[in-house]
Amino acid sequence: MDSIGEQFIERTKHSYLGLSDQSSGKPNPPIQIEYNETQPIIKLPKPNEILIDPVDLRRTIEERKSIRNYSSVALTIEQLSYLLWCTQGVKAVIQGVTSLRNVPSAGARHAFETYLLINNVDGVTPGLYRYLAIEHGLISVSSDKDIADKVTKACLNQTFIKSSAVTFIWIAVPYRMNWRYGERGYRYLFLDAGHVCQNLYISAESINYGACAIAAYSDDNLNQLLGLDGKEQFVIYLATVGRKEQKISET
Repeated sequence: MDSIGEQFIERTKHSYLGLSDQSSGKPNPPIQIEYNETQPIIKLPKPNEILIDPVDLRRTIEERKSIRNYSSVALTIEQLSYLLWCTQGVKAVIQGVTSLRNVPSAGARHAFETYLLINNVDGVTPGLYRYLAIEHGLISVSSDKDIADKVTKACLNQTFIKSSAVTFIWIAVPYRMNWRYGERGYRYLFLDAGHVCQNLYISAESINYGACAIAAYSDDNLNQLLGLDGKEQFVIYLATVGRKEQKISET
């Protein structure tokens, strides 16, 4: 019998696919999950007002590496805004059903929501937040003082999560993708997650912060912690960000 992975590749070939919901005339799913609009939104600095020192793109790409050791220097709210803008920022919304962002996505479906475990960001109380890409703001999800410990435990005790300034947690919303592509859309979710995370690596490197992608976690535990059902929404990828530790020069 073929393995689960082999079955997935086989059964998501075009030859197995029927009409998608888009082709069947079903309405386009929303480009952002609803939220409680009575909840206060932390407005982030506007991307066009954030000044970032020019960088050499080749140097930035070549020096990119996974960084797990961070200093205690806080991330500024401007830097957080910049990182969110680079990874999921909305440049335009077309007819209310399509968003154009700073990362590529199959069919411009952008089937992700971004949660943030904030540990050390100037002016933001530590806790779990959700990024509202259209509004370019944050809403609180949990102020549980133990939330960092719980996320770390769900990520198989990768303790550098707790020392990061912020941990990005990307949530997949599969129907936003599958509405157009059917079951093959699951393939594109994982490809798109890589696009988003690479933008985080490069944008973090450009401001002298380090990032580290995380794919080792308990799906059920992390989904439950974030209040996700694991089917209509589920955690697909994470990445920590923190200020690089300064090397002490030898004398």
